[in-house]
Amino acid sequence: MIIGDVVGNIWATKKEESLNGLKLMIVKRVDSYGSSENESFVAVDFVGAGIGDKVLVTTGSSARISMDQPNSPVDAAIVGIIDEVEVMGEEKNKHVF
Repeated sequence: MIIGDVVGNIWATKKEESLNGLKLMIVKRVDSYGSSENESFVAVDFVGAGIGDKVLVTTGSSARISMDQPNSPVDAAIVGIIDEVEVMGEEKNKHVF
């Protein structure tokens, strides 16, 4: 799984039929210490995340399984909103992390 920051929304009026009704978000990958990496990607949101939230993202076939549509063209899904992270005994609040 991947930890990321939600940095934006995507609106697409024309898209593959299995994507209709799904909320698409732009997520920027971060490491477990909170440092942002350059990579950003689109993920389907299943938990009601918003811009500024730290999220847990699953990728690949796990993303498709989480949406119960194994043939859908989805390769990343937001499956959790992070409250805090503990790394080597240090607790990190999502707003500091």
